[in-house]
Amino acid sequence: MNKKKATLTGLVAIILWSTMVGLIRGVSEGLGPVGGAAMIYTLSGLLLMLTVGFPDIRQFSRRYLLMGCVLFVSYEICLALSLGFASTRQQAIEVGMVNYLWPSLTILFAIIFNGQKSNYLIIPGLVLSLLGVSWVLGGERGLNIDEIISNVISSPLSYILAFTGAFIWAAYCTVTTKYAKGKNGITLFILLTAATLWVKFLLSEQPDMVFSLPVMIKLGMCAVALGFGYAAWNVGILHGNVSLLATASYLTPVLSAALAALLLSESLSWAFWQGACMVCAGSLLCWYATRR
Repeated sequence: MNKKKATLTGLVAIILWSTMVGLIRGVSEGLGPVGGAAMIYTLSGLLLMLTVGFPDIRQFSRRYLLMGCVLFVSYEICLALSLGFASTRQQAIEVGMVNYLWPSLTILFAIIFNGQKSNYLIIPGLVLSLLGVSWVLGGERGLNIDEIISNVISSPLSYILAFTGAFIWAAYCTVTTKYAKGKNGITLFILLTAATLWVKFLLSEQPDMVFSLPVMIKLGMCAVALGFGYAAWNVGILHGNVSLLATASYLTPVLSAALAALLLSESLSWAFWQGACMVCAGSLLCWYATRR
């Protein structure tokens, strides 16, 4: 696959991912945070087995196999559980916005670890992204420190997982670019994520799963979006323009919030949209800083 087609394939992932916040939250409300996530990744893994197939791990470099597995599984667990453990639907959408710090961080990591050239604009870009997230967490009044603290204290685990996940995914993108050497381990990684979540589900007390028709529909949609989204993204970052793909995802925060609000029947404040646009603008500025 040539670079242009690979990049376009990666862009498809951005559209699919934009549905994930609303769908994951919807599934977790019926099946529980851990049980719902386990079901999503199990179905997604089986779907990838049928379409992409299982990779020959003997062809993987040890660094990619080890670091890719650890980073991917860790990120997926952080993302799914941060959305599932959020105290309200509104908070789940806000937590999703924290996760979208990763495009800016991916570019920063590419500069630090992969030698990507950049200029001073990377600094205001990162600051703007962080300011945007803070604006979202500040509620209807925007950047309100008391409201941010209150928001985080109400569900600290969700915010910690989302913030940590943003760094982990940026690291995964960097590692994949450097060590994958054209190999794609997405099927293995998603199945390992599912297995890890099932172990967590079986070894801890979890709420009962309630399989209603709306939950089943969201489960199926989420599995398809997850499986095909990551398959498309891996093709993009392995063979396409990584900096462009990372920065093109600056549209994802706004699109994801809009779809999540629709799927979860939530209305978002004007301050929320301002913050989301700041996150997008920060990612765009980071991308522009690499244009030489």
